[in-house]
Amino acid sequence: MSSRREQILAAAAELFARHGFHGVGIDEIGAAVGVSGPALYRHFRSKDAMLGEMLTSISEVLLGGGLERRERTADPAKLLGELIAFQVDFALDNPALITVQERNLGNLTDPDRRRVRALQRRYVEVWVQALLETAPGLDEPTARAAAHAVFGLINSTPHSRHLGRDGMATMLREMAAAALTGAAGDGRR
Repeated sequence: MSSRREQILAAAAELFARHGFHGVGIDEIGAAVGVSGPALYRHFRSKDAMLGEMLTSISEVLLGGGLERRERTADPAKLLGELIAFQVDFALDNPALITVQERNLGNLTDPDRRRVRALQRRYVEVWVQALLETAPGLDEPTARAAAHAVFGLINSTPHSRHLGRDGMATMLREMAAAALTGAAGDGRR
């Protein structure tokens, strides 16, 4: 069972995704978890703190998952496949969080934004290294651009879930692999 903080963050993510960070008040978040808005202050000092923890947590989960896969997978091509599958599963299982991250990074406090950006850069580097090791002729700027492009493809899922989860996961994995293979095919860009 999830903790009360996790329940609050999950409810806040759904509301922020639906109505935007500034379109949701503390009372609406409280109502979503069955408490008064002011009762949330026992768990978070502010709505800003909720958003900061939410987006920092997403970034930590993604980086941790990427590093874990890198540690256990010696083959760069296999690692790339595992990274793709991990990102696809995360995006499909957490559409509200993906939407909140996409729309609300600018609403973070400066310290939270710096922390989230640092974590995101480290996660991108896991992908860049896997791409460079998979396609030795690929240059670093192309690998980085390819990683970001694939994130955009995969993270578009909250806006394009027309297939069942399994069908969407298969399609996204195949499309992401094809896109990265295409980028790796010509490292002279």
